[in-house]
Amino acid sequence: MSRPNTPLLDKINSPADLKTLSDTELEQLAHELRSETISVVSETGGHLGAGLGVVELTVALHAVFNTPHDRLIWDVSHQCYPHKILTGRRDRIRTLRCGTGLSGFTKRLESPYDPFGAGHAATSISAALGFAAARDLGGAPEHGIGDTIAVIGDGSISAGMAFEAMNHAGDLKKRMIVILNDNDMSIAPPVGAMSSYLSRLYAEAPFQELKSAAKGFASLLPPPLQDGARRAKEMVKSMTVGGTLFEELGFSYVGPIDGHDMEQLLNVLRTVQERATGPMLIHVITKKGKGYAPAEGADDRGHARAKFDVLTGEQKKTKSNAPSYTSVFANALIVEAEADNRVVGITAAMPDGTGMDAFGARFPTRMFDVGMAEQHAVTFAAGLAAGGMKPFCAVYSTFLQRGYDQIVHDVAIQNLPVRFAIDRAGLVGADGPTHAGSFDIAFLANLPNFVVMAAADEAELMHMVATAASIDDAPCAFRFPRGEGTGVDLPERGEVLEIGKGRIIQSGARVAILSFGTRLAECEKAAESLKARGITPTIADARFAKPLDRDLILSLAAEHEALITIEEGAIGGFGSHVAQLLADEAVFDSGLKFRSMTLPDVFQDHDSPGKMYAAAGLSAKDIEVKVLETLGIASIGKKLA
Repeated sequence: MSRPNTPLLDKINSPADLKTLSDTELEQLAHELRSETISVVSETGGHLGAGLGVVELTVALHAVFNTPHDRLIWDVSHQCYPHKILTGRRDRIRTLRCGTGLSGFTKRLESPYDPFGAGHAATSISAALGFAAARDLGGAPEHGIGDTIAVIGDGSISAGMAFEAMNHAGDLKKRMIVILNDNDMSIAPPVGAMSSYLSRLYAEAPFQELKSAAKGFASLLPPPLQDGARRAKEMVKSMTVGGTLFEELGFSYVGPIDGHDMEQLLNVLRTVQERATGPMLIHVITKKGKGYAPAEGADDRGHARAKFDVLTGEQKKTKSNAPSYTSVFANALIVEAEADNRVVGITAAMPDGTGMDAFGARFPTRMFDVGMAEQHAVTFAAGLAAGGMKPFCAVYSTFLQRGYDQIVHDVAIQNLPVRFAIDRAGLVGADGPTHAGSFDIAFLANLPNFVVMAAADEAELMHMVATAASIDDAPCAFRFPRGEGTGVDLPERGEVLEIGKGRIIQSGARVAILSFGTRLAECEKAAESLKARGITPTIADARFAKPLDRDLILSLAAEHEALITIEEGAIGGFGSHVAQLLADEAVFDSGLKFRSMTLPDVFQDHDSPGKMYAAAGLSAKDIEVKVLETLGIASIGKKLA
């Protein structure tokens, strides 16, 4: 594949090299950087549109500020690919999101130019304020801290944490810079009042000139009239757009400015660098996918892409005969909603990723996208449940973590029947540890009142959607992974499962393998290999981590020499609950050999899901080895390992 001609970019080894370029050369550098970014993502896949939208901004920031002494924090950092290219990582940029390669997000261990990691949204202003406070308190004396700059997207700034940080920053009045990257789109089109507010700011930009001209107006009046004029001016400001919201939070507001106009960017950034004394907010208008027609023309502006053909933009996705788990969930939920008009859907800025776009197309008044605000999504769902509706809150496992306090206080304690559809459960591949769904089993199964399920395949997922719809007296959750299903036959509608009851997949002797989730397929593969060694294990699908199927577990323990649990979750989850039951029932006194296979107690780096599960010790071969070692056939197990 031919690569773009980048003579200026070829000379850039660090941001210091940008200081030697003229403003005209910086503009040319931006063109080359955009071409290189497109070329890179076409080979690696990844987040394309966000990075293309900040190419000029990235060049301008590194040209004006002195990174890494000045701390540049990206939020969400999937827009950081151009930044990585300029900060000494171009020689490795085509390893992006590949095993042992560069992360798709900023990562502190990867480079001093990444002062703060950010795979989730709305953290940058808090972090930047922390750096500013550390600077003023004399922290980091070995290399010091200069300016702190947070680049936050318009979708991220709608999250409550961003407002909490701005409120604190306005109170502390420390010098820091927040750049609001307003591209009118986060992952999906932005929703909510903040998006409308930013749109009005852009549309009424000339008010900035009026506001500047009015600053000295009151001083020209006779003294008796000056106070009244000042009060009138503040009243006009409070009724008009133009940065007032940010100014009321204590920020000096500049903008909106064209984020693709290098001259304008450089002038504003240089002025702010020279004159800022307290918190500043620069409102920059950009276009997601800028400069690449296939991305600009896509509904998501090229948000996340598989490898693609640069000329056509056509993605090189492998085709599967099996539907994705996400689409199976969406279709099953639509079936339930057609039968019950109380069923409603909620998502937090991820309608496409969770399948809620399909649900919303069918039931536009019964689907709510609350923006990047998981805490609000959970409590909003609780309110809907208390009001007699049947809310399905569809959230990625990793993002649900941000709503945990609300899950506990607003849902579980009040025993409200909110249904959590947990997408991206388990290891997700190239997005790495920030997006892995590792912890939801543990943090939900520990809560009183909860029903916690995991689908072993896409048909089971349909059954769990139907089961969740039928539960009216408790909160519940069902989890499913990213990607395609196993290809099993699907019913027209899911069946309601008996709560807390698992199923036997095959009967055997000596050892029982109890699976929770989609590792069931790996258990069956392991069983085939074990049969060749004269071992036929019993395999069971738990279906429920809470309530546990006590009868099933105790019978497996009584009828087998060994019991092994396996799950796509962290320590403290399903296996821990099974162990607690066995201990409470004094089963271990009978000599049962119990083992629990979970994700390891580490944050696993990005790679393909298959390689990640192998590294985690949860592949079919790992299950086979675990069975042999548990039964005391250690020498064979070691050879297999």
